[in-house]
Amino acid sequence: MNNMLKVIVESPYSGKTDKNIRYARLCVKDSILRGEAPLASHLLYTQEGILNDESPTERAIGISLGLEWLSCADAQVFYVDYGMSKGMKEAEAMGEKNGIERVYRKIFTPSKNKEE
Repeated sequence: MNNMLKVIVESPYSGKTDKNIRYARLCVKDSILRGEAPLASHLLYTQEGILNDESPTERAIGISLGLEWLSCADAQVFYVDYGMSKGMKEAEAMGEKNGIERVYRKIFTPSKNKEE
């Protein structure tokens, strides 16, 4: 297990939060099943009792905490079935600035309908 890639999972969060949380969980599972060690900070830090994504201050803290992981991750994996959110684009720019590999994936196929 020492050869697992450490990846930061990027997927939409705000907006249709319930749908986006379900999607992010599928993304994390997809990453795990590929043999990666994923971190989805937007799922971790937004749990009840941790940070409030509705608070601009706490949201900014959560984003900066997630970006701290860029220095030790092997790659950022962007799951783009629902497109790129503003937060994902900001994370992409930070990854590019820090020279981290960026990978783009979709988990839905025509036979697997996405939730609307």
